[in-house]
Amino acid sequence: MAITRDCMKLETQSVQKRTVFIVDDHPLIRESLAALINRQNDLVVCAEAGDGSRALELLPKIKPDVVVLDLSLPDGSGIELIKKFISLSPSTRILVLSMHDESFYAERALRAGALGYVMKHETAKQVIDALRDILLGKLFVSASLASELTSKYVRGGKAPGGLSIENLSDRELEIFQLLGKGIETRQIAEQLNLSIKTVQTHYANIKKKLDLDNATELIREAVRWFEHTKQKT
Repeated sequence: MAITRDCMKLETQSVQKRTVFIVDDHPLIRESLAALINRQNDLVVCAEAGDGSRALELLPKIKPDVVVLDLSLPDGSGIELIKKFISLSPSTRILVLSMHDESFYAERALRAGALGYVMKHETAKQVIDALRDILLGKLFVSASLASELTSKYVRGGKAPGGLSIENLSDRELEIFQLLGKGIETRQIAEQLNLSIKTVQTHYANIKKKLDLDNATELIREAVRWFEHTKQKT
């Protein structure tokens, strides 16, 4: 995707427009989101990208005020991409706009460096409010997630019950999700640019953390969890 506008700060009728970079692999979503943002008198879309590689190429050149990022991209993890964005352009704020249920992914996105998390079924107003809040340096999450996070940290950061997906690292969760989608080990390795041996090491760590005895249990649990997350989106 080409840069659609100059990403320098734009001023119109004395109102400084803050620049927004949209990273999403669905052209229709990029188009709709760009139209929504460009209708605001204080925001303007300066660039778009359909995958992580192109986004990483453009980001240091354009240095937008904020990135609106989908977590599901064809060439890698959105969580890992957040970390790379922060490294390349520390002043750029990141808003995650995702179909993935916030109860599973929002905290990880925030820990990686995002300042906001909005699910794609939310209203247009919610998206614009989120953009404006994080541009002011505020954290933006739904009221239900804010309550959940508060409750969690009051309990000392531990989830109720015993074993939890929360025990997995970001990379382990990414591999667990791909396994749940039915993707084979070699394809997972290729997609994540890892060796097969490294992926298998992650499998072993996941089994240990989730107290699973063998590969059959790992695959069954991954599929069960993936189907559960789909139902919540």
